[in-house]
Amino acid sequence: MAASTTGGNAAQDLDEDLAPLADETTHQAQRVVAAFAADAEECRMFLSMLGIAPQPRDD
Repeated sequence: MAASTTGGNAAQDLDEDLAPLADETTHQAQRVVAAFAADAEECRMFLSMLGIAPQPRDD
């Protein structure tokens, strides 16, 4: 089965269709990733790859 094309950049089209995650959804996803990561560095890598890394605080 051939993939259909719209003539545009598929990655750009996908980004336009995505909505930001709710804060609670992001926190839940972060906790799941942290629970299954082997160590802190792996956790940071996965959170970054998924685009749900915690933002630094402005204290």
